[in-house]
Amino acid sequence: MEHIRLEKGIQTDITIMIFVEGTVLKPKSWLSLYNHKNYLPIGNCVKIIKEWQEQGVNIIYCTSRKGKQAEEIAILLKKYEFVGTELFYRSKGEKYKDIVEGIQPTVLIEDDCKSLGGAWQMCITKVVPKIKENIVSIVVKEFKGIDDLPLNVAALTQK
Repeated sequence: MEHIRLEKGIQTDITIMIFVEGTVLKPKSWLSLYNHKNYLPIGNCVKIIKEWQEQGVNIIYCTSRKGKQAEEIAILLKKYEFVGTELFYRSKGEKYKDIVEGIQPTVLIEDDCKSLGGAWQMCITKVVPKIKENIVSIVVKEFKGIDDLPLNVAALTQK
């Protein structure tokens, strides 16, 4: 699994993985849906994620982009001051489930992939049940952000 280091990590038992596009970044308009270089943060996501990190959790991200485009997403995350240690993306032949199964985050936050056909496109969908049962999966509406999620990590990690 490929990744880009964003900043130095912390040792912690809790890792929150956040899918980037559609969950915390969105296009300026529907006309720029495929122009990911101009994506913007959704709502108060930067502030919320920073609050979680300040409670001692490791924040990591996952992107749909690969290679050079993944690097461009990393640049956007830094530009908008998203906190977090790594941005993961798929290698050739790799699926989202492979990334999730490899990392096994405490919490996985992703959007519902409505514009792409729904749940079958989500990271958590094809994760093996034995691993899936240990991940708190939080699904938000596509392009609506994470503003309604709890700021308290203890509340966020409850199944």
